Amino acid sequence: MTDPTTTPAHPPAAEARRGVAAPFTALLIAVLSFSLMQTMVVPALPDLRREFDVSTTVVSWVLSAFLLTASVATALLGRVGDMFGKRRVLVASLTVFAVGTLLAALSDSIGLLIAARAVQGVGSAAFPLAFGIVRDQFPRERVPVAIGLISSTFGIGFGVGLVIPGPIVDALDWHWIFWLGLVVIVLGVLAVVTFVEESPVRSPGRIDWTGVVLLSAGVVALLLAISEGKSWGWASAGVIGLFVAAVLLLTVFALVERRLSEPLIDMELLRRPAVAASHVTALIIGFGMYGAFTLVPLLAQTPPQAGYGFGASVTGAGLFMVPMAATMLVASPLAGRIGAAVGFKLPLVLACLIGVVGFAVYAGAHDTEWALYVGSGILGIGVGFAFAALANLVVAAVDPRQTGEATGINTIMRTIGGSLGAQVSASLVASHTLAGSGLPAESGYTTAFVMSAIALGVATLAALSGPGTLWRTPVKAAAPGPRPETSGPAAS
Repeated sequence: MTDPTTTPAHPPAAEARRGVAAPFTALLIAVLSFSLMQTMVVPALPDLRREFDVSTTVVSWVLSAFLLTASVATALLGRVGDMFGKRRVLVASLTVFAVGTLLAALSDSIGLLIAARAVQGVGSAAFPLAFGIVRDQFPRERVPVAIGLISSTFGIGFGVGLVIPGPIVDALDWHWIFWLGLVVIVLGVLAVVTFVEESPVRSPGRIDWTGVVLLSAGVVALLLAISEGKSWGWASAGVIGLFVAAVLLLTVFALVERRLSEPLIDMELLRRPAVAASHVTALIIGFGMYGAFTLVPLLAQTPPQAGYGFGASVTGAGLFMVPMAATMLVASPLAGRIGAAVGFKLPLVLACLIGVVGFAVYAGAHDTEWALYVGSGILGIGVGFAFAALANLVVAAVDPRQTGEATGINTIMRTIGGSLGAQVSASLVASHTLAGSGLPAESGYTTAFVMSAIALGVATLAALSGPGTLWRTPVKAAAPGPRPETSGPAAS
């Protein structure tokens, strides 16, 4: 008899198609609520610094606190969802996320706001949990496109979050960023509770609290070193000490996990070629691509007196990211369809190559507005392809009971790469200044864009190193039935 705790109960295809729209929309709202909150506060940072009369280093913790807790929650709650039910844990993480957003909206001190942002980071679990729910409950032919769209929401929310706060802050004040974000989160919670059923897939076990502490401490030390490297100095004792601590803690974590029968993260899982290649590629793609999210608006706001830039307002600068969000929305489901037909290695390689082209446009023609719009549109295609392909490659390579665990680690790798890429890009720009004005020199932006193009070239090689061919011969669809990968890892 089939074990109901390990095998998804997939309904007949016709019935499943009718029942997909509502839960899928609910999951999209849930992940969008988190992705928006990643960057909506960025345009308001100057206002926060002035209102609370604090240094740039202090106000940067409004971003860092969110990033640190998000990285830990992604891995931990992804695993907890595999154990106790993905819908249940998704609702819980979104509820905590809503509480943090409410605290942020009510904040009257920088300390409370930073603490609230740390609480908000728990909402990061929405992505691995949503991937798991889709894999467990959606018809097999719908899974690649659904995962592609959910993946794209991460980047779309990231980009849109840089656009909409400008008008909000101009017309109201920064508190309304969180009040409006809270509305989206509450809608997400209600939608998940109403339309998403609990996943039938379970991975019984206990929580490895030793692993939780070691992984959390290691990732926090690494991200803290990256986020504070610019202000403390990359060669400072504090930053070097944090990097050393991160290496030691993560090494101990790996050694401990290999000895446990019920680890937080299955180390053998990370050694699978398909999973390992996806994680390394995610790290490099994050490093290469995330610089655009912060550098393009800054370049657009530079006054023309510097010899470049367009003197755009916060709102106007954010508009340069709109083409990226628009093309990403189209590219992700397209990547899902391509991957379902011929395999996801091809769209991942294409993602990296398209990203190289986008950054080449940024580097060579950023003196005109149309070039920035074109570059953003091209890069959006690359980001959309990358997010969709990475998530699908990881999902296809693991057992359904490990979906949350595996996709959570992939998200962490992309986050670490993105954090490092954003900091290095910002440092490159800051190291080239115009004499007398203090403004960044144009060469700093050009160098940062070239660096990102090179990184995505390296990511192409990492993607090619993964198992499988670039073009898998399409297989004629079989009659509806149980999904073969439910009894073990899918072929990678």
